[in-house]
Amino acid sequence: CAMSCWTLYQLVGQGAAPFNQNLYTFFQVGEYSAHVGFMIDRLTAVMMVVVTFVSLLVHLYTIGYMEEDPGYQRFFSYISLFTFSMLTLVMSNNFLQLFFGWEAVGLVSYLLIGFWFKRPSAIFANMKAFLVNRVGDFGFLLGISLVLYTFGTLDYSVVFANVGSLVGQTTNVWSGNVDVFGSIIHVMGPLSWSTATLVCICLFIGAMGKSAQVPLHVWLPDSMEGPTPISALIHAATMVTAGIFMVARMSPLFQLSEVALQFVLFVGATTAFFMGLIGMVQNDIKRVVAYSTLSQLGYMTVALGVSAYSAAVFHLMTHAFFKALLFLAAGSVIIGMHHEQDMRKMGGLRKYMPITYITSVIGTLALVGTPFFSGFYSKDIIIEAAAYHAEHAHSWVATYGYWAVLGGVLVTSFYSFRLLFLTFHGEERFRRVGGGHDADDHVNTHTSNDDHAHGVHEPQESPWVVTLPLIFLAIPSIALGFFTIGPMLFGTDWAGHHAVEVIWGQTASFFTGIIDFYDPAQDTVAVLGEEFRGPVVFALHGMMSAPFFLTVAGFLLAVLLYLWKPQWPVKISETFSLPVRILEN
Repeated sequence: CAMSCWTLYQLVGQGAAPFNQNLYTFFQVGEYSAHVGFMIDRLTAVMMVVVTFVSLLVHLYTIGYMEEDPGYQRFFSYISLFTFSMLTLVMSNNFLQLFFGWEAVGLVSYLLIGFWFKRPSAIFANMKAFLVNRVGDFGFLLGISLVLYTFGTLDYSVVFANVGSLVGQTTNVWSGNVDVFGSIIHVMGPLSWSTATLVCICLFIGAMGKSAQVPLHVWLPDSMEGPTPISALIHAATMVTAGIFMVARMSPLFQLSEVALQFVLFVGATTAFFMGLIGMVQNDIKRVVAYSTLSQLGYMTVALGVSAYSAAVFHLMTHAFFKALLFLAAGSVIIGMHHEQDMRKMGGLRKYMPITYITSVIGTLALVGTPFFSGFYSKDIIIEAAAYHAEHAHSWVATYGYWAVLGGVLVTSFYSFRLLFLTFHGEERFRRVGGGHDADDHVNTHTSNDDHAHGVHEPQESPWVVTLPLIFLAIPSIALGFFTIGPMLFGTDWAGHHAVEVIWGQTASFFTGIIDFYDPAQDTVAVLGEEFRGPVVFALHGMMSAPFFLTVAGFLLAVLLYLWKPQWPVKISETFSLPVRILEN
């Protein structure tokens, strides 16, 4: 983690040149040579800091959380290998090495989701994750093969330098003939696609699997069968962000295909809204946070689809911290509740778990996009980019994308505060149900808090080794967006006062020269940057916008249903039982 921070400081603070070098030749086939090398630029450095910082805190958290588990050492070896695999992925300088890191992350996630391999549900969940990701990886491998066929190399630098050659180039997808028992029957004329479109869609199918986009999202909620620390690592900083990172890295390719970008936008918008709807009816605390992850990944994908790549990476960064915070806070609640996960059997925990409660409030405020919290800056800029795109693209997909992310704001606010109120406020329902059960982790173990074999278990705050990571994650969840939106997106200092860099006579963003545009006019974030006057003005402006009022509406609806009229949700569920059952399943 320290080396990652030092690397980012050298690239940003000291103006060090990006590092791109092949270390050795892996193998050679004919004229093609496969190299092992690394490319470290600002995009890579940001990902390195996110991955290593969250991984460090997850390792610390695991010391307390998995203390009495018989697989303690095995779990540490898995999460260390997981971190190594993710770093290999983000530091690669060619498609082949990217693929190796990609598959290594998938393999270790399989091992971690099925960590308690004696549980049938865990075995089913890890096999489901493995198979669904193989579908996405098949498309990803096709995309890489097309890159090799088209450019004759898999090195990023060579491919990106020659993307202009794809303009106007087509690839025959189908000849139009069908072979029936040896007889060739002509059905229709040859079907050709833009080569850029074909490459990008194949690559994005890989991202759909890894970043759990509809319809390849089904593995992610079931991954909650794994221990809570790995849920934070998978859902916040590593595996699910790999697809977002990959598309951002491939921005020179994606900018050549409007069709591919519309496909990305449609998938992301659908995921952002409908996964949030499903999260509204979940009662398992970890599954609510899991569906929240799906929805937020949809927001990042929408940003990619409207050519706001830097905004997608910015939200990836802020989301990693507040989502890791929420997952680890959920784990702390599960420890305090003696492994109970059903929020209907909780309530009133803020009195017993004050540190977990305060940090959960911070994570929730960041997630819903409360002004001045980190999630506000990253999510609001995505909504602004979607609005700008809908206004200028004149496409039903663009309009659909904007309204989907806008609706997602209301949904996100409702399910987030629903979780907070059911868990920490209201009646102490755990007294009514008579204690917890082994719903989550540590199937055959108990923490030191379990001092009763029968009756009501009094909830207790988690030990410091669990709460300390929550405090460390709460800090960037509050302040990270405020201090980084200017430098990362708009090329200003943190207060938005002056340009930090100027390239080609224009203010340069943090990712200029990394996230490239074949046509600079396509840079949505650069257009929005012309109106940026600093994080304070941006937040004040946000308080007068539709997303803020939708956030308040979601909060008030949650207050009404879970604090003022707690009997209403049951009646509503009975009245609308069919749609509720559909969303639950």
